[in-house]
Amino acid sequence: MRASHVSRRAVLRWIGAAGLGAPALVARAAALDRIRERGTLTVALYKDMPPFHVDGKGIDVQLAQALADALGVKLSMLAFNADENMGDDLRNMVWRGHYLGFGPADVLLHVPVDKPLIDDTPQARIFAPYYRERVVLARRLDALPQLDSLSALGDAKVAVPGQTLAGWLMIGADGGAYRNQLVTQWKDGTDAARALQRGEVAAAAGLASEMESVLRGDAHFAIAPLPSPRAQRNGWAVGMAVKKDATDLAQALQAGINDLARDGQLRTMFEGANVAWQAP
Repeated sequence: MRASHVSRRAVLRWIGAAGLGAPALVARAAALDRIRERGTLTVALYKDMPPFHVDGKGIDVQLAQALADALGVKLSMLAFNADENMGDDLRNMVWRGHYLGFGPADVLLHVPVDKPLIDDTPQARIFAPYYRERVVLARRLDALPQLDSLSALGDAKVAVPGQTLAGWLMIGADGGAYRNQLVTQWKDGTDAARALQRGEVAAAAGLASEMESVLRGDAHFAIAPLPSPRAQRNGWAVGMAVKKDATDLAQALQAGINDLARDGQLRTMFEGANVAWQAP
């Protein structure tokens, strides 16, 4: 059943079956009703996060539009700059609003579905994983035909955005053994990947989505998980977040994600950005 066909009666029936009282029923049924009454779904999106969102385009923009369509409403995008940590972003975009006066949105995309984060944020509901991200190392095959460990880099130059997880992992790898060969001025992984593409470095580290969006399909390059014991080789799930009591909205959005994954639309969104969709 598509999310747009989740009726109020069905939601109330679910709540009744769960044994919730009238106050809880009103609180939990309010979020989806408000969205449908105003006719828009407000989705918070990170600014400048290629390939997910840049200048109003990207995978998360397409996903936001598909979710709004599933609810039968228009899309309103709330683009924002990431704060110091994920907890700040959840506070600003999901459950309280920013001190500058904007937000919260109805839903925030690109949230790690991570148990410690869930436990630390009781005001938000984190759910609906739609992609599995990971840190990778891309390399030029003519310069580095084999790379089973980072020591195989030798003295080769590696592009990596410094203020990122990939940057932190590379700077600290093997006791800092590679610091002097890292080129870290890139604003994100796609910039680092383009430096590799131009032949300025022999390798580049970043997120799989960033590296693939630039290099995937080019036989001159290989992309593989970062060979470091500190990296999560299986990566982490990326999902979304709503206010904790927005149960009806969460159910409708989860149904929308399930449909998009089942009928192949989610995979198509990623393939359109040259990213291999990794099921969470």
